[in-house]
Amino acid sequence: MGTSGYSYGEWVDAGIYPAGTHAANMLPAYTRIFKACELNYTWYQMPKACAMERMAAKVPPGFKFSVKLTLTHEVNPKTWTQEAASFRQGVAPLKANQSLLSILIQSPPYFQRTQKRLFYLAALADELAGLPLAVEFRHPSWVNDKVFYGLEQRQITLVTVDGPRLPHLFPRLSLVTNPKLFYLRLHGRNRQGWRSGNMQKQFDYDYCEPELREIGTMTCQEIMPEAETGALFFNNHVRGQAPKNCLRLEQIIKTLP
Repeated sequence: MGTSGYSYGEWVDAGIYPAGTHAANMLPAYTRIFKACELNYTWYQMPKACAMERMAAKVPPGFKFSVKLTLTHEVNPKTWTQEAASFRQGVAPLKANQSLLSILIQSPPYFQRTQKRLFYLAALADELAGLPLAVEFRHPSWVNDKVFYGLEQRQITLVTVDGPRLPHLFPRLSLVTNPKLFYLRLHGRNRQGWRSGNMQKQFDYDYCEPELREIGTMTCQEIMPEAETGALFFNNHVRGQAPKNCLRLEQIIKTLP
């Protein structure tokens, strides 16, 4: 369990990190709270092996990273295979020291299901074969039994997404397609801010106690029994809400049968 990203200056003000914590010291501070982290910056830039090695050296044994991949947004048909190979090289140090939990393939809201995109995702999975893959859909057209069957056959994890209940969003499904890993991402349920185009507004949400208890029950009863292990990350990072909600959910889950 952990959060999407760890380097947020506002988390110092929120009391998550000690006062005066410099950005360079946030990862060690984070590892004193959580045992896993989702790396978001790799969505904006290609991960480099040297940077991954330095990062792996800052975490204790057993700490896990999930690394976000962005090869579903603006894909150049002539270069994407080279980019996939570069990505594989970049995360190789994490795989080598067994700190790689998953590669998160996140598709954008406009990424509707088409035959061409199905073929592309299959080809992308082939290029990344051997790596633990999880895919997060945002468009509801991917709610399709053939898609789920294909993920099961490849042992690719379908990400369970908790977000605002809005039209034209991929719904929260407690479907586990990979018996090795379930993956739950919690974005918050800010209906007003979700389509604002402002990330601070989109992910500004504080889960209330009944919501966290409902999520904990769903996790324990519906998805946790279906996989050997799992990943659970809060993405509502604004004002330190993600780590606070994650710690509370961890307490709740420990009390559930």
